[in-house]
Amino acid sequence: MSTFDAITGPVQAALWSEQLATASPQEILRWAAGQFGDKLGVACSFGGVSGMAILDMAVKIQPDVRVFYVDTEFLFPETYATRDAAAAKYNIIPLGYRPKLTPEEQAAKHGAELWRTAPDQCCAIRKVEPNERALEGLSAWVAGLRRDQGDTRRDVPPVQWDKKFGLFKIAPLFDWTEKDVWRYIAANDVPTNPLHDVGYASIGCTHCTVAGQGRDGRWQGSAKTECGLHR
Repeated sequence: MSTFDAITGPVQAALWSEQLATASPQEILRWAAGQFGDKLGVACSFGGVSGMAILDMAVKIQPDVRVFYVDTEFLFPETYATRDAAAAKYNIIPLGYRPKLTPEEQAAKHGAELWRTAPDQCCAIRKVEPNERALEGLSAWVAGLRRDQGDTRRDVPPVQWDKKFGLFKIAPLFDWTEKDVWRYIAANDVPTNPLHDVGYASIGCTHCTVAGQGRDGRWQGSAKTECGLHR
């Protein structure tokens, strides 16, 4: 991973963020490709529109960029279909990372419906740990975080030190709105998850996602707002 650490990483990230404060998403991605080369990874869930817009931009800048996703094994069929459509359109092979426990093994070890009884633990098993493996050997990763996605993200900078995983995290759409993203999607014919057309604004796992505005459709009935990847 990165040669920076918990002390030097945040300082460097702040300097880079200041330099990129007025840069466009494409300029940020172009900078990231030049700065990190093959040590850069692009995360795309094939659910959210931010990730799809970033994917479109990234492959136009660096066609062989590493694209990865976490396959929780609880993804919607439409999410896999979006992955396949993107793979065909951009001539890429997205790398999928699954949890170490199958759904059946998880149920046997931790009880049925862990996503309901202990959602943070479920996300730790099915999202955070696989994502950690996906980032092995990288110095930076690109995520679809935007300031308008909620209170927990309102201060997202273009570059931050990811203390959870020990590398830099880049948010090229940090100051874009949802309307900006959809405008880009339409202008560039970017494939999107069909569930958006039937009322799903934020798309995660089947057990924890219902139709709803913003991120309100995730983890309904609980105070949970993040899966653990970004907090």
